Amino acid sequence: MDFDFKEEQLQFADALKRWIMRDYGVEARRAIVHSPAGTSEAAWNTLVELGMTALPVPEEHGGFDGGAIDLLVVMRELGRGLVVEPYFATVLGTRFLTLAGGHGDLLEQVAAGGLKLACALGERQSRHDMADIATTARRDGEGYVLDGEKKVVIHGAEAGALIVSARTSAAQRERCGISLFVVPSDAEGVQITGYRTLDGLRAADIRFEQVRAARLLGEADEGWPLLDEVFDYGAALLCAEALGAMEALFDATLDYLKTRQQFGVPIGKFQALQHRMADMFIHLEQARSMALLAAVKYDAGDAADRRRVISAAKYRVGQAARFIGQQAVQLHGGMGVTDELPASHYFKRLSMIELTLGDSDHHLARFIAQPGFAEGTAA
Repeated sequence: MDFDFKEEQLQFADALKRWIMRDYGVEARRAIVHSPAGTSEAAWNTLVELGMTALPVPEEHGGFDGGAIDLLVVMRELGRGLVVEPYFATVLGTRFLTLAGGHGDLLEQVAAGGLKLACALGERQSRHDMADIATTARRDGEGYVLDGEKKVVIHGAEAGALIVSARTSAAQRERCGISLFVVPSDAEGVQITGYRTLDGLRAADIRFEQVRAARLLGEADEGWPLLDEVFDYGAALLCAEALGAMEALFDATLDYLKTRQQFGVPIGKFQALQHRMADMFIHLEQARSMALLAAVKYDAGDAADRRRVISAAKYRVGQAARFIGQQAVQLHGGMGVTDELPASHYFKRLSMIELTLGDSDHHLARFIAQPGFAEGTAA
């Protein structure tokens, strides 16, 4: 199999890299994070101009019909730059709209950069189980009425429309009876409380009280297959973002070891620290392989293989992120946890990626539960 990226993919990555180096440095990012909005319209408009919002949208709706591998190169560069704009949340929502079909008007707005999306899926009690849904949607004439609350919705306050999971039948944790809806963020009955997260991004808690503006996404009671697939899609993209952040953190740590002097020599000359950098490099290379494999398997379209590989990738990338992050902070000494050094910001972002769309424990258990895992083992 050819694992070389296409010329178009490299061009997307190069355009992003040049913009980040020129306009999205540490100080610029810090100013954006601490601004009242927490994001930058100028940065978002640049992403639109570069074609990033059109990349995941089908061609018939004004996009480039990019797959998971195309998005991998983009998310990797966004991870390197610690970009805090609502791109991942919008891409995830775009995938819901694309797979469900019949929402071309919204997709055209996304491609043009005029609509940001957020996915309101998690609840207080659900942790990483996307099927544990207490939010309800009851039929009312030709429409639905939503009631419930969603927690830690990434960029929920910045979105123009929300993708919401709700229960239309069956028990709270059943995979049947789940429906998905598109809800305008300014609809009557939608209450949004936004806040900044540990890693500098924005999230929101969203309450739905008698919301009647819900637009059904796909078929009623049949939302689980769609939810399950987009869950994997998002996990694969997070692996790519984590890869970019780990690469940047590794490079920053290596530069620090080459310049920090102790006893008249760079501390990178000390063999013990060289061994730790070697261990970090091994973790990084393994994470790189798994992130690429996750994107390849998602695009391949085999659902069983997709679940198995993407959970394996999220677990392995999560382990690598923790190891590289902890080692980088320690090798930077006390400076590693200060706001002034990029290392602390990378570590925080990697820690949040680990907890998003299933942590390592969740994906390890999911991997083990896949059919065929125990085949050939002794009874």
